[in-house]
Amino acid sequence: MNKITVPDTFRPDRVDAFLSDSLEISRSNLKNRLSDVVINGITSKLSKKVAPGDVIEFTLSAESGINIVPEKIELDILYEDENVFVINKPCGMVVHPAAGNYTGTMAQGLMYKLLDGDADFEESDNRPGIVHRLDKDTSGIIIAAKNTAALEFLSNQFRHREAEKTYLALVSGRPASGRGKIEGLIGRDKIHRKKMTWKTDSGKSAVTEYKVLGRWKEGSLLALYPKTGRTHQLRVHMLSINTPIIADPVYSRYKGDEKLMLHAYKLRIVLPGGTKTSEFRAPLPDRFKRQIISLAERD
Repeated sequence: MNKITVPDTFRPDRVDAFLSDSLEISRSNLKNRLSDVVINGITSKLSKKVAPGDVIEFTLSAESGINIVPEKIELDILYEDENVFVINKPCGMVVHPAAGNYTGTMAQGLMYKLLDGDADFEESDNRPGIVHRLDKDTSGIIIAAKNTAALEFLSNQFRHREAEKTYLALVSGRPASGRGKIEGLIGRDKIHRKKMTWKTDSGKSAVTEYKVLGRWKEGSLLALYPKTGRTHQLRVHMLSINTPIIADPVYSRYKGDEKLMLHAYKLRIVLPGGTKTSEFRAPLPDRFKRQIISLAERD
């Protein structure tokens, strides 16, 4: 049975809304897989409201139709110990199998390594060691657990927004100020269902801080600090201030050969068994270097 404590920053809401947000699972998907919900020791319905400090226990079944078949895939491992892998995910690699991407995913590469070691995950687990995700076209740091205890330890830090993430983005245009904060709601676009939008009154609260690291006539290099973890948050927030991320196939009109200029550059987190914060960095990808040279040459 899984256990989650509602963080102090949470505004009271239904338990299914809280779990959907915390687990990054749609509410309809969650409803089909969730059972045995217990709040503070009392069996509860999905409509029950929860508040900060409440302890939720629940069972989450495997996602139907998804089977993680182990594959021997070369992963760029930046750090490894008995509890975790820290991986530099390349642009174009899918983290978890889904429609149209059933092989060659990071999860399958992890499963191969986990089953070859002493991990207590089983081959039937549909998210072996996966703590958080990156979009297919976003490169950079992902931390993955080697055992269930490490998975819960790391996941708890992401749930409570204690893990600190820094992204690098190359954007079109120049933000009005050198530093800023973008906040508001992000929800599903009612017309284009594959897109998210900030033009909504029924989304989820999202906050991103940014700092300009470099400016050119046609673009800027930004450090992005997400304070929440909404779907496409950084891409939507950059578009909302008229500086879309370069080569974004969904939120810009880019038609070139380069891939999305978004990179998970740095992660600060406490590792299982430790008490101090560890910091990991993923090197700047070649596609960023090429684009920076191109921007500088057009200045």
